[in-house]
Amino acid sequence: MRQLILNLAMTYDGFIEGPNGELDWIVKDPDIDFGDILNDILRDKDIIFYGRVSYDKFGNAGPDENAGEKIRQAYQLLHSKTKYVFSGTKTGDHTNAIFINSGIRERVMEIKQQPGGNIWLYGGAKLVTTLLNMDLIDEYRLAVHPVILGKGKPLFQHIEEKHRLLLAETKDYKSGVVLQTYKADRSGASG
Repeated sequence: MRQLILNLAMTYDGFIEGPNGELDWIVKDPDIDFGDILNDILRDKDIIFYGRVSYDKFGNAGPDENAGEKIRQAYQLLHSKTKYVFSGTKTGDHTNAIFINSGIRERVMEIKQQPGGNIWLYGGAKLVTTLLNMDLIDEYRLAVHPVILGKGKPLFQHIEEKHRLLLAETKDYKSGVVLQTYKADRSGASG
């Protein structure tokens, strides 16, 4: 079965955007190229899940006009994936994106059971909350940046139940960014 993998950057205090949608808090690591990051995220995935707001902002974004070849290729790979957009208001656009407006649990389970690569849960926070509350997220890959914003859009809010996670891997970078990978613990253990 395909795995649904949340993979995104967040501040140390749990925000994914500043109060006005800013991403200027993201720490640039001199040893890591954005093209490499994007290629790594997409390596084992052939589907991307977006909430409507995230899709409108980033779903069809492209590289800067001065971007190097590696970044251009990473964006080309990104846009070769099947995109699903979860929206209560928008039913389609001029692209090949597939819009899901109802029956979220059933549709996600149907997609997860299809053969193929894993699914990148791009976000945003509302979609993450919905899928987490439905216990559909299998893995969490969070790049925690050494920044405290104090306010902004939190990643985890309105969570209805406790979710146990198992640490799978941590990787730290010179910039202070720490990549934490957790798997959903569905073993039923209590405590």
